[in-house]
Amino acid sequence: MDIVMLTDFFMWCTILNAGLLVLSFSLIAFGFGSDLVYRIHSKWFPMSRETFNTALYLLIGVYKLLVFVFNLVPWLVLVIIK
Repeated sequence: MDIVMLTDFFMWCTILNAGLLVLSFSLIAFGFGSDLVYRIHSKWFPMSRETFNTALYLLIGVYKLLVFVFNLVPWLVLVIIK
């Protein structure tokens, strides 16, 4: 595996994960899927709407950090050293 292949791999990982992040945030932020997801999960795990919103916000934040740390940063490093 050479540096060009790794660069391409991390580039596509970043693009796909960032797209998934934008899609999930837009669906939840604009309320298209939030009510449906809350209804499904509140049947399994009883919780208030505020707790659910906090957990969802935390989950998106952690996912964003993971995308930055494990996809974007390695890709940028490979682009810089290439």
